[in-house]
Amino acid sequence: MVKTTPIMNTMIRAAEKAARSLVRDFGEVEQLQVSKKGPGNFVSAADHRAEEIIFEELKKARPDNSFLMEESGEVIGKDPDTVWIIDPLDGTNNFLHGIPHWCISIGLQEKGELTAGLIYDPLKDEIFTAEKNQGAFMRRKRLRVSGRTDPSMATIATGAPRASQAQRDQYLKEYEAALGFAPCLRRFGAAALDLAYVAAGRYEAFWERDLNSWDVAAGILIVKEAGGFVCDLNDHKDGPLKTGNIMAANEGLFEPFKKVLKAV
Repeated sequence: MVKTTPIMNTMIRAAEKAARSLVRDFGEVEQLQVSKKGPGNFVSAADHRAEEIIFEELKKARPDNSFLMEESGEVIGKDPDTVWIIDPLDGTNNFLHGIPHWCISIGLQEKGELTAGLIYDPLKDEIFTAEKNQGAFMRRKRLRVSGRTDPSMATIATGAPRASQAQRDQYLKEYEAALGFAPCLRRFGAAALDLAYVAAGRYEAFWERDLNSWDVAAGILIVKEAGGFVCDLNDHKDGPLKTGNIMAANEGLFEPFKKVLKAV
């Protein structure tokens, strides 16, 4: 990033501080993998520690703001219209199994509008950022979505539902339709990074249902500021930040891929 604003500097500082804690814990998780008990409780503690670090850093800089966090829930401050939306560890199952693909996601919503977003992959030291009307960046590099428009050349990412059989059945139908549209599909298990990768032009598109706002808040803004398009899969008026049913794509494949998924 060529020049960072005070608010983005605050976000980066909070993410990098939490990342140091998570990286240390990730090293321990790899050792715990060999035990019969497994690292589940340890990872839960790591998740909470990282969230507390981010909360404390942002609260120190913006004491009146409100928060929506994966682990601690909602914290209403003096300013309820300015909300930090935080996922301290997106890709928890990857982290749990010692798979080096997970991230921190921080979004800022002001008066109902996303105005800043950050997604940080500390193991690869890749930090994706955006502020409204200022573009999207990875460090100093400007991000742009892919220009590919041929579905046969596209790589599309997705995520699988974990809840009801009906949700799984819906997903399998969508997966089959997507496979017919673009044969190169990927599932890496970290929705925030999937969105960041769309923004960076690594994927042409991404879709997933039943996510939470902290999974997508930062990514929605980063994709849009990189020239991509984002929608709710059911065209719900509240949008994917509220519904968690999200599709993101570059300009050329957005409408064709959306049509394929809606046909299901």
